Amino acid sequence: MNETEGKGWLGRLKSGLGKSSSKLGGGITGLFNKRKLDSDALEELEELLITADLGAATATKIAAGIARTRFDKDMDSDEILNALAAEMEEILKPVAVPFAIKTDKNPHVVLVCGVNGSGKTTSIGKLAKQLADQGNKVMLAAGDTFRAAAVEQLQVWGERCGADVITANTGADAAGLAYEALEAARAAEADVLLIDTAGRLQNKSDLMAELEKIIRVIRKIDETAPHDCVLVLDAGVGQNAHSQVQAFADSVQISGLIMTKLDGTARGGVIVSLAEKFGLPVHAIGVGEGIEDMQPFDAGDFARALVGL
Repeated sequence: MNETEGKGWLGRLKSGLGKSSSKLGGGITGLFNKRKLDSDALEELEELLITADLGAATATKIAAGIARTRFDKDMDSDEILNALAAEMEEILKPVAVPFAIKTDKNPHVVLVCGVNGSGKTTSIGKLAKQLADQGNKVMLAAGDTFRAAAVEQLQVWGERCGADVITANTGADAAGLAYEALEAARAAEADVLLIDTAGRLQNKSDLMAELEKIIRVIRKIDETAPHDCVLVLDAGVGQNAHSQVQAFADSVQISGLIMTKLDGTARGGVIVSLAEKFGLPVHAIGVGEGIEDMQPFDAGDFARALVGL
């Protein structure tokens, strides 16, 4: 039995962020025990935040925020953890935006992209299931035509949520498939079309060009499509997530993020630095394999779980 079975989402979130919170919360407990928050303590706090993948700029901002009202005062670890969670929540609140279907679209087209191994296809499947459970008619396009396994994986998710999956032969033109899928989704009066794309490294210009081609081709049917372009990121890459976001944003208009695999890394703090730098909506986070292990992102719950509260 999965150790997170039977827990509510908050329990799964805390459990999933265990590696990150033990690094951050454990480090702070070691640093502060009725210690004065002087310049040395602030410097050590900043260094700890940087090692927890919050990045230098974000670490400085958070430490300065805590120091504004508490500098030179005696503080214990609980006070610091609560203050830290509050500062993080302020940064995260503006980006905590659950994914929502635009009902005026016919259908709402979502292009999902990300590097190899980010958990992209699984995230599409989970999102499709959640949207279908809300009563939406969902259609999927298996645009990762290079990997037969990705197509099969999407077909399994399609069966789970009663969604038609548009596929093509291995190696087929992904833009052509996306065009056919949008035509089919319109004919079927689907509410949403989720288009999977080949996992690509952000430095592969030919694959980035393919992503741009998919957009050009589907715009021949709907000049406003895609209505969202969601980037899936593996939390385990830490600060490298910044270069991934930048590279994809240079090719396509990223509208939001899904962060996966938070349960397998101590680098969960990277979400805070991404929020601070890019301000992109974080639609959902994943802390495990199960359908219930990906949920809408909540700033307060995440900030408190990240520091171990």
